[in-house]
Amino acid sequence: MASQEDVFKKLIAHCKEYGFVFPSSEIYDGLAAVYDYGQNGVELKNNIKKYWWDSMTLLHENVVGIDAAIFMHPTVWKASGHVDAFNDPLIDNKDSKKRYRADVLIEDLMAKYEEKINKECEKAAKRFGEKFDREMFCQTNPRVLEQKAKLDGLHARYVKAMEANDLAELKQIIVDYEIVCPISGTKNWTDVRQFNLMFSTEMGSTADGAMKVYLRPETAQGIFVNYLNVQKTGRMKIPFGIAQIGKAFRNEIVARQFIFRMREFEQMEMQFFVRPGEEMKWFEHWKQFRLRWHKALGLGDEKYRFHDHEKLAHYANAATDIEFEMPFGFKEVEGIHSRTDFDLSSHEKYSGKNIKYFDPELNESYTPYVIETSIGVDRTFLSIIAAAYTEEQLEGGDSRVVLKLPPVLAPYKVCVMPLVKKDGLPEKAREIMDELKFDYRCAYDEKDSIGKRYRRQDAIGTPFCVTIDHDTLEDNCVTIRHRDTMEQERVPIASLSATIGEAVNMKNLFKKIVNG
Repeated sequence: MASQEDVFKKLIAHCKEYGFVFPSSEIYDGLAAVYDYGQNGVELKNNIKKYWWDSMTLLHENVVGIDAAIFMHPTVWKASGHVDAFNDPLIDNKDSKKRYRADVLIEDLMAKYEEKINKECEKAAKRFGEKFDREMFCQTNPRVLEQKAKLDGLHARYVKAMEANDLAELKQIIVDYEIVCPISGTKNWTDVRQFNLMFSTEMGSTADGAMKVYLRPETAQGIFVNYLNVQKTGRMKIPFGIAQIGKAFRNEIVARQFIFRMREFEQMEMQFFVRPGEEMKWFEHWKQFRLRWHKALGLGDEKYRFHDHEKLAHYANAATDIEFEMPFGFKEVEGIHSRTDFDLSSHEKYSGKNIKYFDPELNESYTPYVIETSIGVDRTFLSIIAAAYTEEQLEGGDSRVVLKLPPVLAPYKVCVMPLVKKDGLPEKAREIMDELKFDYRCAYDEKDSIGKRYRRQDAIGTPFCVTIDHDTLEDNCVTIRHRDTMEQERVPIASLSATIGEAVNMKNLFKKIVNG
């Protein structure tokens, strides 16, 4: 059985080989933590965005969208707290000259303790078989108790240091627990210091006195500063939501795990404006709706879980993540936050403008509370492609790599293949393709044996292959092959579109979400 790390490496190689994701500026040796989406990747990515956008704007009559500019007035970022508080605690190893996030080094050590506990449990489970009681074992086994005590002690100190923003204590934890640099293996550390994650640039020529502006580190603020414009022009009544898809930029020091943590990434965010006092009801509502959205893709319900935040942002009164089981463990793909009235109140204060909402039912004005759902397009892409990547051993010793993508998201829905390149079969195939292309993204392939062509389509996740043979010219029927089962059936050309349409229609997913 290949390790998860090996599978992840294969997945990254597969993404490059089949036109999903390329390292950016690769002919110049790339740019760390920046990636480009290739011809198949951009289609999958666009389909993910469409699935999210339509689920927000079609299924909710009180959710509308905007597209705000990336550049914003610099005071926006003062009001949002990003200028003063958007920092990571950094530490350098003097021997390797490598820079790390202090919190990540400590979290990695906690993960090692957890791993040791899990290994002890796995060994015991093998030994005792069905009689194994994990809870009892964890409470009584001396080796587990020893690791648990270390983990609990470290966890308590870490949470306290993070909450107090105590950089000296973070350094002390690294010293006390003898955490070494993964590269040099030494404990020769600098002090921990704060590093602001925003990219800045200048607008206007220096002669005019240039203004320092930032590349936005999140898309939410563009919604907040426009909320009243949207409310008034759209005659929106609270509760209502504003959705947006857009690029954000963070100068991540420890960018890693392929497209999981990048410096330029894309977010899909929806800010939902509610009456103060009703926020927890809506927080719960959006938690459940968003989980159903993920699960409707059919990647496996057990791959998702909620993770409630221990440490809340200063403005939040509830926060949870939807985590997905990636090849490197459960990781956040989406956050749902109850942001109270922090953002709108802050923008009102800094701008000096009244942006309160007048509620005609209550006959009063107030600053709405906000529930945020924020999901990373790139992380969602990674979770879907990781769940879809499958290596299969077939009968007769053959094997295949297949991307079992949800058909609605697949870059191509169907590949049309004439059995041979003669006897009028290519012409008939083109005729079928010309009919299907108005509804579905179609590929056409007449090179190599039919088996090789099937493998190529399996590797990019195409759900259907349609083969045109000599009989087609007589009976107007084709052979349709299903990607996951490899089963083949003979169907009339006239019913092709309906067969494909049934499998790739987003409407089916939307019904699943709405009906729970």
